[in-house]
Amino acid sequence: MNGIQKLKTAYPWIQTPVIVGAPMRLISLADLAVQISRAGGIGFIGGGTEPDLEEHLIRAKSLLADSPLPSRSNTLPIGVGFINWGAPLSSSIPIIKKYRPAAAWFFAPRSIASLIEWTMDTRAASPETEIWVQVGSVSEALSVVRDVQPNVLVVQGSDAGGHGLAQGAGVISLVPEVSDAVAALVAKEGKNAPIIIAAGGIVEGRGVAAALVLGASGVVMGTRFLASKEAKIAKGYQDEVVRAKDGGQTTVRTKVYDNLRGTTGWADTYNGRGIINKSYTDAVAGLNEDENKKLYNEEVSKGDAGWGVDGRLTTYAGTGVGLVTDVMSAAEIVTEVRERTRHVLERLNGQ
Repeated sequence: MNGIQKLKTAYPWIQTPVIVGAPMRLISLADLAVQISRAGGIGFIGGGTEPDLEEHLIRAKSLLADSPLPSRSNTLPIGVGFINWGAPLSSSIPIIKKYRPAAAWFFAPRSIASLIEWTMDTRAASPETEIWVQVGSVSEALSVVRDVQPNVLVVQGSDAGGHGLAQGAGVISLVPEVSDAVAALVAKEGKNAPIIIAAGGIVEGRGVAAALVLGASGVVMGTRFLASKEAKIAKGYQDEVVRAKDGGQTTVRTKVYDNLRGTTGWADTYNGRGIINKSYTDAVAGLNEDENKKLYNEEVSKGDAGWGVDGRLTTYAGTGVGLVTDVMSAAEIVTEVRERTRHVLERLNGQ
């Protein structure tokens, strides 16, 4: 059974090509996750490190009650994402057991031992919940497949917005190298072959088609869903995502934004990609961090006016941000991207 067939078995509501909504912390909540799944994708609630995950699952269950989606073993037809270095294992597992999401996405654990613990406890609590693990390098992928044996391996390239490995490669080289290395490991050691999903810089049909050609069975989009009507996002943030162009030049990977916001639990090997603004340019110019934090906090009181090139508030977004030109519903985004991907693949097959 190939990756796409496995996805259709595990998530019977999906349509192909498979579009996955990234579990963006505080942004991808119940409304966005449910609408992505309803459109034939796989929506994820961004549980992150937050203790109030249950309220979002209650909301998702309520949204799905009137017109339920088909799911395997009556799991909740959405996933939940965790930032494992900060998420509370002891309180998260009972919630997974109670609501039985179709997938649990793990990212940035303190150690491989911690990731193993999360995986074992989740599988014991909810055996039908599939394990997704996000990686950003070949070595990380091999370690995860060997020790955790996830159902899905999310291979994130360095073009991704938000957090990921500070040093990495784009999906165009990372996905095929990971795929080859994992296939060799599976053949040599008899491990279960995970489904490969590509993430990072993918926002429209041509990018999806490219990822599929590279060997992925589906794609994750985060930045594109920042410009969705269901995203829990400030208007100033969303307007900046739509405004920004030339993402390779106007975004940067840095720890500056984490330091100013106080989200400093990330390991040294991680940073976040965001749109360049005054917070970053002042830091590069040598502004004292305490003074930069003070200015950042003052900007918070401005509300939507605090975002932008001359603003200071953080706009996490990937290099594909220049291809995001309007705000649409999540369902419209999924449908449009899926249809454009099909057109690209049909054109290629006709050559």
